[in-house]
Amino acid sequence: MTVNVLGRDITAKIANTRRVNWRAYGINFVLVFSPNSLAGAPFSDLATLAFAGGSDPAREAPLLRETALRFPSVTSISVKDALETVNAVAGQLAFAVRGVSSVAFLASILVLGGALAAGQHARIHDAAVLKTLGATRGRLLKAYIYEYALIGLCTALFGVAAGGAAAFAIVRRVMDLDFVWLWPQALAAAATAVVVTIFLGLLGTFRILGRKPASYLRDL
Repeated sequence: MTVNVLGRDITAKIANTRRVNWRAYGINFVLVFSPNSLAGAPFSDLATLAFAGGSDPAREAPLLRETALRFPSVTSISVKDALETVNAVAGQLAFAVRGVSSVAFLASILVLGGALAAGQHARIHDAAVLKTLGATRGRLLKAYIYEYALIGLCTALFGVAAGGAAAFAIVRRVMDLDFVWLWPQALAAAATAVVVTIFLGLLGTFRILGRKPASYLRDL
């Protein structure tokens, strides 16, 4: 491999490879040469400096000026602006991901509500027949809660499995990062799906339970 260092081409043989941790802000290099390869380069030492109490713009500028005056051959580079730019881009990306996730979540609620509404007519006839046979409102309500909970549980399991598989593919294959399964967030999302399904189902169930069965029995 040939690289250009300050206008000079240096050809070196690759001896081994290593994994670079791009998430760390410490000094790190993609290519590491043996000392003799860059023995004639004008820059030989590299150091980083950070304030103990965190970033302080009032102290950074005077420090850079003083370093330039006392050590003219030292090149000082402030990486704060670059890190802030990276953090801003990452924040915008995270905001976009949350926005897309919110749209997908709202769309899933609408689809789930439509699926429940499609079966309301059949539930009305079932409730009329069961009331005639002696079923109470409390028993019918429990049956509907079990039904909606089962629908929500199936939806949650599918969503967690599909979302986990998609996240694993993106994180491992596209971003080449370590995949960490966040169980608390996954369980919270599953529980939310079950609760939302039961809530949407019960919105129409109360209307069904309050109707008289006589008018529906005439149409059977």
